[in-house]
Amino acid sequence: MSDSTWKFSPTTTHGRLSTAEKAALPASAFAFPKTRKEPMTDATHVRDAMARFDQVGGVTEAERDLAFANLQTAARHFKIHMKETNWRQFGTASH
Repeated sequence: MSDSTWKFSPTTTHGRLSTAEKAALPASAFAFPKTRKEPMTDATHVRDAMARFDQVGGVTEAERDLAFANLQTAARHFKIHMKETNWRQFGTASH
């Protein structure tokens, strides 16, 4: 299991992100920081990242391990309960 790299920034834009706003985010704001996929700047984005986790393509299992650790950290921060204990459980049951 990877150590989380996700960090909350109180100055980060929340809500719907424009392409420019997304591009301006630090890599630490994304579930998948290397590929900059699934930004997690608020609770809605964390829930969206959980819902789309199994749809993200072009990433390795190691990147999924890191993304799952990032999701767990962001979910705890935003007080979101995650039933999943492993990223392989995404797509097999509702959140």
